[in-house]
Amino acid sequence: MQTHSCERIADEASIRDDGAGDIDIATKCEEYAARANLYRLFGGVFIEEPAGEFLANLRSNAVLAALAQMGAGFDEDFLNPAQADLEHALACEYTVMFATSGGLPPVESVRLQGGYHQAAHTAVKQFYREHGFTVKPGRFRVFEDNLGAELLFVAALLDRARAAAEAGDAAEDLRMVKSIRRFWVQHLGRWIRGYCSLVERASEHSFFREMARLTRHFAEMELEAMRLNVEDDDGGRLEHPVPEFKEQEGNGPVCGQLPSRG
Repeated sequence: MQTHSCERIADEASIRDDGAGDIDIATKCEEYAARANLYRLFGGVFIEEPAGEFLANLRSNAVLAALAQMGAGFDEDFLNPAQADLEHALACEYTVMFATSGGLPPVESVRLQGGYHQAAHTAVKQFYREHGFTVKPGRFRVFEDNLGAELLFVAALLDRARAAAEAGDAAEDLRMVKSIRRFWVQHLGRWIRGYCSLVERASEHSFFREMARLTRHFAEMELEAMRLNVEDDDGGRLEHPVPEFKEQEGNGPVCGQLPSRG
């Protein structure tokens, strides 16, 4: 899955409840687009190592100013290095934080059920399948219940809701809004806030610290705007729960485990 540029994020933290009151179609579509852009922005942080156009856009004056308005406070380790040096530093931090033994994988089934390919992974894949959404690999394989993939999925649903609203298809618009709410209740809402709070505490580089903090704040805003009360099952805990089982196609479930934290 490819990351997306982070253009047009200024003034996009203003979120309305999609189902509340009378709202004109143009305003609704603008809000759908604004929210989708923010989902793509935060999804790009976790889906793979930040690099290229995504990272260059993030450091543009306009985007930095918008992020500062949202509360970001990046240090010199993000603001000053040349692009190539920054990409190398973030690749190292991404690997240590998210992809090595003893790390903190941004994966729902790991955070909530203790291992890869647990029940959450199966449920997320089914949710994607019902909506015709597939996760395509970028530079590396991406699990369907990766936090970045889940955020990009909601962005895609918002794109569909906007297209439906523009076409005057109120039923499809409402169907997408309901799907987004259901996905938050069943998946994102259960782990994104606690996990991002852990990344904030564990990060050495200010990029991941600040983007995790903004992602957590954005999640809180979305839940409030949608009037959803979802328990944070992740809780920002350092240790993973004991795994239940791991999928194994053709042979049924087998015991799942994570590498020792050492």
